[in-house]
Amino acid sequence: MPAAHALPTEAEPRRWRRPVLWGALLVLLLVAQGLLVGLTVKYEANRAQELTEEAANSAAIEVRQMLARETQNLQALMWNAPSPERWHADANELLRSHPSLLRLERRSSTALVSDAVDTPFRVPLFSVMPRATLDVETELACTTAQRLGAPAWSRSYFVPQNGGRGLEVMDLCVPELRPSGVAGFAAASFALGSLLDDVVSTDIRRSHELSFVESDGTRLARGGVPRGIGIFVAQRLVDLPGPPLQLRADSAAGSPHLIPNLATALVLGLSIALFALVVVLAHDVRRRARAEATLAESLAFRKAMEDSVTTGLRARDLEGRISYVNPAFCAMVGFDAVELMDQRTPPYWPPEQADEYAKRQQLRQSGRLPDGEARTGFETTFVRRNGERFPVVIFEAPLVDRAGRHTGWMSAVLDVSAQRKVEELSRQQQERLQATARLATVGEMASLLSHELNQPLAAIASYASGSLNLLDAPVADAEMLSMLRHATQHIAEQAERAGRIIKSVHGFARRREQARDPIGVDLLFDGVLPLARLQARKSGTRIELDVPSPAPRVVCDRTMVEQVLLNLTRNGIQSMESETPLADRVLLLRVRTVQARWVRISVIDHGGGVPAEVAQRLFTPFFTTRAEGMGLGLSLCRTVIEQHGGALDHQNRQGADGRIIGAEFSFTLPAEQPRRPPPQSADTAATAPQDAG
Repeated sequence: MPAAHALPTEAEPRRWRRPVLWGALLVLLLVAQGLLVGLTVKYEANRAQELTEEAANSAAIEVRQMLARETQNLQALMWNAPSPERWHADANELLRSHPSLLRLERRSSTALVSDAVDTPFRVPLFSVMPRATLDVETELACTTAQRLGAPAWSRSYFVPQNGGRGLEVMDLCVPELRPSGVAGFAAASFALGSLLDDVVSTDIRRSHELSFVESDGTRLARGGVPRGIGIFVAQRLVDLPGPPLQLRADSAAGSPHLIPNLATALVLGLSIALFALVVVLAHDVRRRARAEATLAESLAFRKAMEDSVTTGLRARDLEGRISYVNPAFCAMVGFDAVELMDQRTPPYWPPEQADEYAKRQQLRQSGRLPDGEARTGFETTFVRRNGERFPVVIFEAPLVDRAGRHTGWMSAVLDVSAQRKVEELSRQQQERLQATARLATVGEMASLLSHELNQPLAAIASYASGSLNLLDAPVADAEMLSMLRHATQHIAEQAERAGRIIKSVHGFARRREQARDPIGVDLLFDGVLPLARLQARKSGTRIELDVPSPAPRVVCDRTMVEQVLLNLTRNGIQSMESETPLADRVLLLRVRTVQARWVRISVIDHGGGVPAEVAQRLFTPFFTTRAEGMGLGLSLCRTVIEQHGGALDHQNRQGADGRIIGAEFSFTLPAEQPRRPPPQSADTAATAPQDAG
């Protein structure tokens, strides 16, 4: 019963988990949108304030630059102490070119006005009130300029105009310096409102209200098209020699509005974003479902493939424990997967070699095994459940997870017991074929042996009969004893000759060892020349040697290579028996070193060569052009040479007139290499026993 209540308990989190997650997502969206609205409003306000700050700063710079230029113009007006007429003319020209300049005055050293010129663009500045009543600020500025020896500005003051209006004016006083002191002053009056309208750029005046204010905020003069709202305000100090002058910029823009622009944009943006989010989620759910289906199909396909292959697959973790085996591996060793899982010492290891295999496994975990072993594989021995030992070849590679971490090793195991049986059967058949070929060769030479042995045996019989006749004589003298000694010596020589012939044939027919040892080429020739010369004498062929001194040494199976030499020499002798003149019957055995690793041995005859139709099937087993031949000689020769890593070739030799004058059969054998001292290494991985990986 408790187990029956477990299902609702596990299902309850699934009922409230999704609403809680969606509720949390909604709250986060609301908070995020609220923050977005607040940040947007703050950003817009900061941007508007920055624009006002930039406008105030630009206007202050433009006013300062303009007043600096006017100061330079006023100083230029006083250069070289111009005459009253000259000064009056220059002053009129300066007023016409500068609309913001209202009045120019020339004053004495005591700051009294000696000459004055008003702008032609408006009513004279002091038409309502005389200049003397409004001269206090100007006189103070001239006093400051005299004390500093530099231009000075006055405080602003109000000048009444017609119609009850007036102008806020500032005066600039420039001293006329002479070596003896101040000779006089030049004063200029500026309307503050005209400075703002004429000097400040149009873009700033269209979006901001500009005004000059006092330190307490009292407005002195204003400029610009709109009226400021007073939300975004910035003030800058116009730095002039004299009383400070502050410029204020008041933006015509109000606080940022949420409706209709920002709110509508946010609603539309959120709607589009939510719709896109739903589409993306739906697409993601469909893609996840397809991925899960694809993954399931891939897993099913992989399992079916792993279960169907005949190659054993095995996975092990970093500790050497088996984590996976496929059915082919279980069938190979005879153990079930359950019996093999989590085993550090697998039951398919031979008991007598388990310790050696464990040591090799430790070497693998420490990363000290040869790098190329995974590519080339290695051979080892496993034990089946019934105790049968069988050879396997293992190819192993690191097992890496999706994060790229090394988690173990993956092995592919091949059972090569059937292959080894086939190889052993092939080796035995090859040995029998070679023995048959040798015996066939000996059989073909039996007639030659009988002819060759007749000579020493006939000589032995003749010398023996003569010796018997001498022994029958009644008296033995010194000459008779000498003749007996001579006959006996010839008998011994002929008997030794016959014994050598029989021993050579017997040794050639009985040799079976296949060890590859270094041997000189001259010794190979010595082993086959006695047999080759038997046939050479019968056909009147001369055998010549072309061997360097000292003779090169090769690494080969002496018996097999001697059989190759004997077959090639016999074929060369037979090719010259019919058509080659007796004087030209020469068989040449040549030896040359090719590069540093190979030695080439050539058998050159002066026969009729190899016809083209015969050359195509020359090395085919059981193909022969002689009625008494078996067709195994050249096929066996090529097999032997290729087993040594060399190559057997042939070509027809041509004379100067293009006529074929013989054939050349040549083959290569590996040359003996100089021995090198074995490398000293502490790593015993190469000599470690071959375990299961």
